[in-house]
Amino acid sequence: MSSIDELISELATSGVPHLTLGDVARYSDTRVDAFELDETNFVGVDNLVADKGGRVDASYPPNTARLTAYEPGDILIGNIRPYLKKVWRATNAGGCSGDVLAIRILQEHRKSLDSGFLYYLLSSDRFFAYNMGHAKGARMPRGNKAAILDFQIPFPPLKIQREIVRILDQFTELQAELDGELEAELNARRSQYEYYRARLIDRASKDEIWRPLGELASVRTGQAPPHGVPASSGDFAFVNAGTTESGRSPESNTEADSVTIPSRGQGAVGIVGYQDAPFWCGPLCYRIRSNEERLSTRFLYYFLKSIQPSIRALQQTGGTPALNRKELILVEVPLPSIEVQAHVVDVLDRFDALVDGLSAGLLAELTARRKQYEYYRNRLLTFKEPAA
Repeated sequence: MSSIDELISELATSGVPHLTLGDVARYSDTRVDAFELDETNFVGVDNLVADKGGRVDASYPPNTARLTAYEPGDILIGNIRPYLKKVWRATNAGGCSGDVLAIRILQEHRKSLDSGFLYYLLSSDRFFAYNMGHAKGARMPRGNKAAILDFQIPFPPLKIQREIVRILDQFTELQAELDGELEAELNARRSQYEYYRARLIDRASKDEIWRPLGELASVRTGQAPPHGVPASSGDFAFVNAGTTESGRSPESNTEADSVTIPSRGQGAVGIVGYQDAPFWCGPLCYRIRSNEERLSTRFLYYFLKSIQPSIRALQQTGGTPALNRKELILVEVPLPSIEVQAHVVDVLDRFDALVDGLSAGLLAELTARRKQYEYYRNRLLTFKEPAA
C-alpha cells in the first residue's frame, strides 16, 4: 500500500475526482457477422464464468447473423442475473450475444483511463451490488443498462491507476495459485475417500448373493409440490433435479433414510444422494428405500454411490437427458449379511464425517482468502473525493 500512498500524496493530495461510467465509456456500437466467429471468440452469457472467473470457449454457435463486436480491452459483463458476477476483460476481438454487455472506453479517454483499472472497478463487489440494486425483473433479473452507465467511479491519475493494476494483477495471480493448491488438496481428499469406499464395498460384496434393485427396494418417482414451486420457506427440503435441496416445502412426501437419484434434466441425472430427514421428492427424481429386511437403505446408498458412473451411463441422451425406471430397477445389488452391512456403514459414516470436516476446513480457508483479497482490492479502489 505504501507505493500507492506515496503516489496519492504526490499526485492526488486533495482527492480524486469521481465520474459516472457513462462519462468515460459506452456500450460497443460496432457489429460483427456470425460467420467470422468460432468457439474461441464468440462470448455468450453461458461461457462467462460466475464469480469473476473470466471466460471459457463457447460450446454452441451464435443464433443471430449479426452480433455486438468487442475489442481487446473491452469489459464484458453478463447481463442476466447480475448476482452471478460474470465479467471478463477481453484479450482478443470477437462478438458477443445480446445478454452480454461490451463496455468500451471512449476514444478521448483511452490515454487517461487504463482498461485494467476499469476492469477491477467493474469486477468489484461494490459494482455488482449496485447492478443488482438497479436490476429489472424478479425471477430472471437483468442489469439496467442506463443505470450501469450512471455507476460512479474514481478517476485518479493514470500513474496511480497503473500501479493499482500492477498490484492487483500480482495479487490475483497469487490468489489463483493458493486457490489451486487448496482445491487440489480438496480433490485429493475426495478421491482418497472414493477409493477406500469402493474397496470396502467390493470386499463386502465379494461372493455374495446379488438381486435386482427392484426386488429389494421401492423405486418411486416424486410428485409436484401441492403449493407450487417451493421457495425459501417451509419445514422440509424439496429435492428434485439434484442431490441436495432446491427449495423448501411446507409438507413432506418421503420418509427419512431415503436414497434420491435425479431422473431428468441437465447435469445431475443419475447422481446418487441420501436424505436423512423427511423431505418432498419432486417429479424429476426417484426416491428409493429398502423394503427387504436383509438390506439396509444406508448400505444401499453407499453401494449405489460406488457404482454411480454405471448408473449415469444408463441415461438416455437424446433430447432431455433421462434415466428410465425400468432400467434402474434392473441394477444388481449385493446382499452381504446385515452385520457386514452395518460394519461397512459404520466405517464409511465415520470416514464421511472426517472427509466432510476436512473439506469444510479447506473451503473455509478458501473463502477467507477470497474475502481478504476483496478487502484489499476494495481499499485500493476507494478514494476520497476533492473537497467541494
